This record gives sequence, structure tokens and C-alpha cells, in this order.
Amino acid sequence: MSENMTPGGATLRPRPLKVLLLFPPAWTPTMPHLATPSLTAYLRAHGVEVVQRDLNLECMDLLLTREHLEGAMRQVRRLFGGRASRRHGREQPPREFVDWALAQGPRLAREVEEAKAVLRSPAFYDPARSRAAMECISSALQIISLPFFPTSVELSSLTSAIREDVSAEVIRGAADPQTNPYHRLLDRHVIDSLVAEAPDLVGISVPTMGQFLAALTVATLLRQRGVRAHITLGGPHISMLREEMLHTPEVFDLVDSAVVFGGEAPLLGLARALERGIALDTVPNLLYRHEGQVRATDTEPPVPLAELPLPDFDGLPLERYLVPEPVLPLVTARGCYHGRCAFCNVGYGARERFEQLPAERVVERMLALRERYGVRHIFFADEAITPRNLRGMSTALAEAGAPLHWVTCARMERVLDRDLLETMARGGCRMLLYGLETAAPRIVEAMHKGTTVEEMSRVLREGTAAGLWNHVFFFFGFPGETMEDAQATVDFIYAHGDSIHSAALGTFLLERYAPAHLSPEAFGIRQVAPTAERDLAIYFDYQVQSGIDEAMAETIVERLMGVLPIKETPQYYMHDTYRFLYASRLADEGRPFPAWLGKAGRLQ
Repeated sequence: MSENMTPGGATLRPRPLKVLLLFPPAWTPTMPHLATPSLTAYLRAHGVEVVQRDLNLECMDLLLTREHLEGAMRQVRRLFGGRASRRHGREQPPREFVDWALAQGPRLAREVEEAKAVLRSPAFYDPARSRAAMECISSALQIISLPFFPTSVELSSLTSAIREDVSAEVIRGAADPQTNPYHRLLDRHVIDSLVAEAPDLVGISVPTMGQFLAALTVATLLRQRGVRAHITLGGPHISMLREEMLHTPEVFDLVDSAVVFGGEAPLLGLARALERGIALDTVPNLLYRHEGQVRATDTEPPVPLAELPLPDFDGLPLERYLVPEPVLPLVTARGCYHGRCAFCNVGYGARERFEQLPAERVVERMLALRERYGVRHIFFADEAITPRNLRGMSTALAEAGAPLHWVTCARMERVLDRDLLETMARGGCRMLLYGLETAAPRIVEAMHKGTTVEEMSRVLREGTAAGLWNHVFFFFGFPGETMEDAQATVDFIYAHGDSIHSAALGTFLLERYAPAHLSPEAFGIRQVAPTAERDLAIYFDYQVQSGIDEAMAETIVERLMGVLPIKETPQYYMHDTYRFLYASRLADEGRPFPAWLGKAGRLQ
């Protein structure tokens, strides 16, 4: 309990309260996430002192240094250098992997910092230099991960041997430097600087399950340092676990509370409660432990989008992200205007009310970011922008001379016609991200996609003609899908080889609060596997009534991946941000976009 804390968990303080907002690993360090900038802007607008830190970026920057890589090499030699491993009782890496690391590590250590510099400079657009840089970084991360095998730290994610959906395991892992790749790094290089901020309230955003381990690691280390600030968790992952966390009081040994759903007003309420000594049960959308039990306060709707200020990126080192030009995220709406797809858990099980900013307000915010931060690229984080806003934004931006390039998710539907797509291109749109999902008409209907295969085809072809980069997401294994349905999707992809410029494929995931999870029988799911051990699960194993199962879906993906053309410049396809910048450069130079099923084009 903090100094001067009341029985309700609040604290009386002689000075204004200071908030420290943290974004933990693992996330791709190519642009800031909107979480802390949105909260920072709201709190600062209400007079609260805020410091925000992107620990994901800081950790990746620290990992990719000569010093850290040489330290990892010493660990590899100590653990695996002899004939017998010193890691008793744990899975061992293949000997050839160890031999490769010992042979290549010294060279990679010498080159890794220059590789980062390449990605942060115009040299990124040089195909030979950027590919070599990305290969260096990828190889360096493999060696850095080796002491924690089979855990793998990658540029975009963490594949951890610690199961983050098992509360006992992730809590234990948060304090274990032997299995947790972030523990020593944070302990030695980051935590002291957080302590020096002397915060009264620490907010840790957890958008994804892959960030839960690092979030709890930060909380654990802060407590070990004697920090007595109130520590709270928030973000989409916490909102999805709001019911499960009521039954995992052990998590609240590490943190004091958790904020669910829209965090702006609850976090401000929490700050005011701590500052004024008010009991925590007055704060909405809050989980906290009292007398050994986790309690939940009443849930209130989020602050209207129109009342939220422009995201505040001040304090974030924009020049350190691994991109040649800064890219900033923005949203135009809250929720999804379609909101019926069977596999999507938009709203996280709560009644979702779609709201959007008028197109003119969106353009104002885009131009304000350009003026304030000198940014030329905006990445919209919406589920999908409405056609009405796409037209209004694009028309206004075209009239202003298209001062910004932008990318967004969109729906492949009738109103996204040739005229609108051409207007968007004139207004600076360079790439569109589409949820294709499947090209089997029967499965499109079963998914409640609200479109047709014919519309998908038309949108891709007309978008290409308009000069837009088409990126599609698709997956296999939706309940009831047959091999013939899966083949229809593969056939569609190949038939549109000249209109698809990049793609991401995978398998169906049964996610908490998606319609298919809430009503499994209605979607052909016979049984959802129990998750007694996985008490913080957000994905579920299942059995289908008919069609291909999870294992066959994975086999289809593996086989399709195995026959895809090898890219000459794969670095441009590693992340949406890189694809976006690549498309923007090609468009500026009047060069055609390469097809995903062909060899990647070259920037010369």
C-alpha cells in the first residue's frame, strides 16, 4: 500500500499527481501505438502531468546493439558452448543452430547498429542495403533469443515459452530472468529511469496478449525497486479478460488495478481519486482488489470521439522508430460500421455503438499532425473507414494538393466504386487493407461479411487501375469450410495476381467474444475445448461439425506458403508500415506496383 494511502486504496498527496504511461514490448517498432498518445492528450488537456514512454521501442533499440549482442553471445557460449548443455530440464536448441550463432555472432554484433541506421535513413529504399540490414536484424534477434530457447523475440512479436494465458505461469515468468527475455534488459537499462520519474500513477497499456508478460515484468520490477505508485493495467487485452481477472487475484499482487474499455475518463478519474483521497469504488470501469477479492466498478460509455483531443506524441522519440520517414497513427471512428463478421470480436463483448468524426474534422487532425510533427504519412487504425468519410476526406485533401499519404482498412463493397477509388488516390491514399478472408461464396455468407465475391473482384481491379496498393487478409478453416471452399480462395488469389500487391494469410482463430465464440452452434462449432488451466485464454480450441479442422487448415497454409514466389526485396513486405512507405515511394516515382505473386519490384 502506498504512503498515506486510505483503506480504499487512494492516497493523499501534498503535490499534483504525476502519471507515467508505458507501452510494453512486443510490438513492431515502426510507429507509435495510439494508446499512450491518446491517453496523454486527454490527461494533459485536464491539467494532469504526464510522461509517456514507448518501452517497446526502447527495448528493441537496446537489443539491437553491439553490446547486447556480444552479451548474448557470452550467454550462448556459457550455456551451449560445450558438449553438454548447462540448462538442465529445459528444451535444448539444435546443435547446428548453436554452431551457426557462434560462427555468425561476432560479425552480426559489428553490423547490427549500422543495420538500424539503414532502416532509419533513405538507404531503406535501396533494395540491396535495406535487405542486408533486415537480414542482419533478423539474424541478430535469433541469437539474442537463443539463451531463452524456444522463446523467440522477433521484430513484430514475441513467441514465448511462457504461456501468457495461464495466470500462474505468466506471473512466475514476470520475475524469472532465466526464461523471460525482457527481465534483465528492463532491470538493467530501463527501470531505474522509470523510478527516477517519481510517478504517483503508472499506467501500462496492453493491447495484445503478446505484451502481457512484459507488462507484468515492468510491474514486478517497479515493486522490487520499492516504487509505491499505484500501478494500473489497461488496453484491449485487459478488456477481453475483464471477467477472468475477477477470479485471478494473484495478478493484483503485482498491480493495484485494471482499467477496462475506453480508458480516458476512467484513468482521469483514477488520477483524481488518488490525488484527492477518494475511494476507488467511485472510479468507473475499474477492477481492483479489496479485502482479498477483486471488485469491478460500474462501466460507463467512453468519452465521445468528438470530445477527445488530437493524440499527443510529445515525449516520444519519433526519430528512433525503425523507418526512414515518420509514420503516425490516427482514427476516424470508434467501432465498426458493419460490425457483424462472425470471427471478429470488435467491442470485446460489450454493446458497441459506432461513432465517427466528420470528414472535415479528420482532415483537420491530419493536417494538425503534419504541422506539429512534420509527418507526411498517416496510418489509420480504424476497423474500416466509412465510404462517406473516404469520399469527404479524399475530396478535401485533393483540393489541398494531397499534402499527406495515408493508408486505411476498407470494406470490399458496392459503394467503393471506381470513382471513389480514383478520388482517394488523388487525395493521397496509397494503400488499402482489405479483409478478403475467403472467396468461397458459401463461406462469405456464413461469415456474415456483407459482400460478394464479385464485388471483391471488382474492387481489387478498380483499385489497381486507380493506382492503389491492395493488401488482403485471408484465412482458412472457418467452421464448415471444405477443401473445395479453400481451393476457391486459392483460385481467386491466383486469378487476381495482377491486382493483389501483398497479402497476409493464416488460419481461423476462435477468439473470445466473437459471434462464433458466443454462439458456437450457430456457426458449425460442435465443441469448444475447456480452458480450466488456461484461465486467461482469449483463443480457444474447438471441433467443427463438418469441413476441415484446425490441423488441416494449418497444412493448407504451409503448402500455400511453400509455393509462393520468393521475393527479391522481402524487406518491403515484412510489415504494413514498410509496405505503405514502399507503395508511397513507388507512387511518387510513377512506378508500377509489383504483384504479390510475382517478384518484388526494385527501387533504383
